Amino acid sequence: MEELITLEELSRYLKISKPTLYKLVERGKIPALKIASQWRFKKEDINRWVEKQRKTRFGG
Repeated sequence: MEELITLEELSRYLKISKPTLYKLVERGKIPALKIASQWRFKKEDINRWVEKQRKTRFGG
């Protein structure tokens, strides 16, 4: 089973504030799953998203 992390855990992992992360989630800018009333994130999807952001921003 894939590892799911909470919004708080992802905030620490990405080193961004929870309000900033909420904005990204609500705008559909970051891959997320809503389970009941809570957001969860597949760590594998987040790592791919981070790599894509890096390549887009830095032309890698």
